[in-house]
Amino acid sequence: MNVTCLIPCYNERERIARVLQVVVATNYITQIICVDDGSEDGTADYIEAFWPEVEVVRLPCNVGKTAAIKYSLKYVRYNTLLMMDADLQDLCKDELEAALKAYQENIMVDMIIMRRINSPWFVKWYRSDVLLSGERILQTDDLKKVLKQRLKCYQLEVAINRYMLRHRKTVRWMPWSAMNTYKVDKLGVLDGSRKEFKMYVDIVNYVGFSHMCLQLASFTKKLKYKTDKPAKKAQLYFKSYFS
Repeated sequence: MNVTCLIPCYNERERIARVLQVVVATNYITQIICVDDGSEDGTADYIEAFWPEVEVVRLPCNVGKTAAIKYSLKYVRYNTLLMMDADLQDLCKDELEAALKAYQENIMVDMIIMRRINSPWFVKWYRSDVLLSGERILQTDDLKKVLKQRLKCYQLEVAINRYMLRHRKTVRWMPWSAMNTYKVDKLGVLDGSRKEFKMYVDIVNYVGFSHMCLQLASFTKKLKYKTDKPAKKAQLYFKSYFS
């Protein structure tokens, strides 16, 4: 399996090394693209200087995550796509490889979401740890279809969720120890809170209240491994209830 890892970034020079250190050492990933969304802190130059195996796509100005990803799809070489955020902390290579292996071995699964299990309780309460997770494995063709719509910066993840639901795709989540860096930590309490509020307003405006409730209630199930020790093989099985 050949996988393209796509990482949009904006002013992430101080954080992106923690992500790239893991991604470049991960099995299955054969192409890494960082889309620099008009950074002003030298993020693109930093990546090119210290990570020559990474392809850098530069945008002249900040257009937002969704538009940056849409622009970069023309550089993607493989149809298995790993979407990653650039500001992750405590990234675990073993968890990432386990998710990629699970996607390879189970052809019935159309998308795997890495669920941020260490998120605060209030994030888990409204399921943002899975519904809004930026770490996903899916088919490039599916993402292209999602991006045919007109989407704002913060609407991409719920737009993917809605597409998967409407097309009866099989979606599973796996546990993910990594955490993203919250906007209040990047921008301060006032600006960060304003950005967070705008994000949720954009999300609900896009999918509508009723469909947001559908995602909250029933979108995606947990994927687990069951180890068959005598055969030394990992067999996939699914829980029969919603998690």
